[in-house]
Amino acid sequence: MGVPVGLRVLNLESYDMDCPVCKNAMITLELEDVEIDHCLDCGGIWLDAGELELLLGEPDKAKSLLDAFTVDSKCAEARRKCPICGRKMQKIIVGDSRPALLIDKCRKGDGLWFDKGELHDIFERAKLDQDNKIQALLTDMFGHNRD
Repeated sequence: MGVPVGLRVLNLESYDMDCPVCKNAMITLELEDVEIDHCLDCGGIWLDAGELELLLGEPDKAKSLLDAFTVDSKCAEARRKCPICGRKMQKIIVGDSRPALLIDKCRKGDGLWFDKGELHDIFERAKLDQDNKIQALLTDMFGHNRD
């Protein structure tokens, strides 16, 4: 796989973090000073606290989206462990549109976990400008859930 312009691979030899889903080592990619931890096996993505806002790039829309996060305390889905602190993460409902989008959020605020395709869904729900270059690059790289 070639690396798109603007995206750098930071660690192929030493892995800093294991995937909370399949427990395999993740690679770290850098896009405009944002480190994206990506699992090559399951396609999931970890963003440290504050990185989603930087990727969205539009402060008002980012705030609106983050304000729409609500904890789903009744979710039957298994709770995953945060790859940083090791504590079980919360299931978060993003917005009120259907179908519901559930992501995982560290209880301590270390970051967010996105299963394959969920980051793309976040960008769609944020209703960013059509010419958002970061959104286009991430969609090309990680795409939508194509299981």
